[in-house]
Amino acid sequence: MKILIVTQYFYPEQFIINDFALSLKNKGFEVSVLTGLPNYPTGKFTKGYSYKGPFTEIWKGILINRLIHFPRFNSSSIGLIINYVSFTIASIIRALFYRGKFDLILVFEPSPIFIGLPAIILKKKTRKKIFFWVQDLWPDTLKYAGGISNQKILNIIGSLTKYIYSYCDIILCQSMGFVRHIELQGVEKQKLKYLPNFIENNLLGTEPDKDIENILPKGFRITFAGNIGESQDFDTLLNACKIIKEKGYDDIKWLILGDGRKKDYVAKKVLEYKIKDSFHLMGRFPKEKMPYFFHYSDALIVSLKKNPIFELTIPSKLQGYLAAGKPIIGSLDGVGQNIINEARCGICADAEKPEELAESILNFYNLSEERKIEMGVNGFNYFNKNFTKEQVLKKFLKIVEHTL
Repeated sequence: MKILIVTQYFYPEQFIINDFALSLKNKGFEVSVLTGLPNYPTGKFTKGYSYKGPFTEIWKGILINRLIHFPRFNSSSIGLIINYVSFTIASIIRALFYRGKFDLILVFEPSPIFIGLPAIILKKKTRKKIFFWVQDLWPDTLKYAGGISNQKILNIIGSLTKYIYSYCDIILCQSMGFVRHIELQGVEKQKLKYLPNFIENNLLGTEPDKDIENILPKGFRITFAGNIGESQDFDTLLNACKIIKEKGYDDIKWLILGDGRKKDYVAKKVLEYKIKDSFHLMGRFPKEKMPYFFHYSDALIVSLKKNPIFELTIPSKLQGYLAAGKPIIGSLDGVGQNIINEARCGICADAEKPEELAESILNFYNLSEERKIEMGVNGFNYFNKNFTKEQVLKKFLKIVEHTL
């Protein structure tokens, strides 16, 4: 079977769809990808890519067709709009003239929702079915995370979202909260299937790496890995760090692994709050290095801002944290907090409550080593029951089998 993946983001950008595509190929499927020029999250084209291409390449046996479009630039609102619109236009044009052969269309949809438009054109041309994997809920993401309050704009995007959903044969939802929410948008229940994200199992190493250990500050390490953006609510993390430091816990060190549009803002706040020796912006590292950083961490932290959409979302990093077998500290509401509590793998504070987060961290800090180890083991067991690659892939293939 031939599968065409339509996604704005693909390798070398780090998204779950990379591992999913490779998994499908390793299962014997012929996989091709229609995507853009890599520029996430820096806003600049990845080294080796430019407006001159390359527009066609082979990655581990997967054919990648790339489109020319504008990058995210500095990820400002204007930069994102230019990026989204230019990619949408380019992908629609390519879809009109696309000649590749495929048996089904798999759309990977983190923002924006517009990625569904070229898929609809391809469906009309070929009469192949669309499997639409929802990672962000639109138009709600625009309202609650994007700061768009103009009701006319939201209504237009809402109508476009329903239009795209109407052409999808199967809508795959990364959390059960998404299933219920999309159903309330008028989508037929039989279209909606729960398909969570997963973590690549062969990255779950816990071996020591002295080179990494040597660059880490000494002390009790709390690690954040991922995008440094608006949604991750760094104000709460920074204020919690400040509160803890003012209480005299100088040995608690925060390791921030990643990059993003808020990094400069966070760096300024670190200096303003005088927490430079506690809050360490380590920069970006390949995902293959994450298990080693996790190995040297005492806890891993996940955070989201307070809004109705994030309450329905399973944060993408949470599966990786569970798989690492380390205790998890949460600063979030809804599904993410429920998973941490259900798994008994850590301790949580409600979103946007730095005092509560600081208290939770200090409570965790004072737990026995046996209790902390138990939390990590609980998380790993929960991961194995719910989020392994093989489980997710098996579920997807079963859905495909029952649909085609």
